[in-house]
Amino acid sequence: MNRRQFLHASAVSGLSLAGALAAEPPLTIIDTHTHFYDPTRAEGVPWPQKSDALLYRKVMPQDYLALKTPQPVTGTVVVEASAWVEDNQWILDLAAKNPFITGFVGNLKPGEDGFGANLKRFAANRLYRGIRVNGNVIKAKVGDAAFLADLKQLAALDLELDINGPAATLPAIAQLAQAIPDLRIVINHLSNTRIDGKNVEDAWRRDMQAAAKHQNVNAKVSGLVEGTGRKDGSAPKDAAFYAPWLDVMWEAFGEDRLIYGSNWPVSERFAPLATVQGIVTDYFTAKGRSALEKCFAGNAARVYKWVKR
Repeated sequence: MNRRQFLHASAVSGLSLAGALAAEPPLTIIDTHTHFYDPTRAEGVPWPQKSDALLYRKVMPQDYLALKTPQPVTGTVVVEASAWVEDNQWILDLAAKNPFITGFVGNLKPGEDGFGANLKRFAANRLYRGIRVNGNVIKAKVGDAAFLADLKQLAALDLELDINGPAATLPAIAQLAQAIPDLRIVINHLSNTRIDGKNVEDAWRRDMQAAAKHQNVNAKVSGLVEGTGRKDGSAPKDAAFYAPWLDVMWEAFGEDRLIYGSNWPVSERFAPLATVQGIVTDYFTAKGRSALEKCFAGNAARVYKWVKR
């Protein structure tokens, strides 16, 4: 029985495509979107808020690794949510003790005094792979020369830029991609579009396709369960529910520019980590082994240049 026949037989028998992977070699899985932090430290944390009963707790790599997933996760790229400059160093110090952390996307503010010096300071660590900026900031400052000059420093240091913002910021991302064509850009969370299982917004589709025309723009397959808005943990497990949005991303970016990220522990409010990984596994398994391997690790190696430890 060849691979195609095996997958077909598995589907007919009611097994998930993720289950069918048992017949394949193990995947390398790099989760490119996790958050680690410690509210119990003396200085506390600026995020999450104390009022958040789910997230306001110590969250460490060992907590992630203790969770059940369809397949083991090889490593993670941490994305810093704290706006405190020294928390960039805090994550790097954490990474030094945790080989599970294969990269780090920091939090610095382009256009502000000290940006260049701080960027060079942290980029001296090989695990520092880029920074994340809010999409609304990109929208407001994409025409500002000083702001662009700072972002060009990322490209010069072979670092990338994560962007998290609403769908309305996608045109600004396209503008930025054109202005700095050698800067690797990653759109986070499908630009936070609403996912209800059927109604794909035309403007979101159009603007995502326009951004994807720039070859230096990539997209993180993340924020799926969050897009449902089901904060009681009941986001659907079936990949078919998310397929209309994933199909848009697939058609726009293809197999070479889509990258897996869980957004854990934020995603936990909407669904278990196993569900998040399972949705992506099932969807990309149907696209073929090459697409699956690229989404889970290969594309991240090109964009983030994560470190094998």
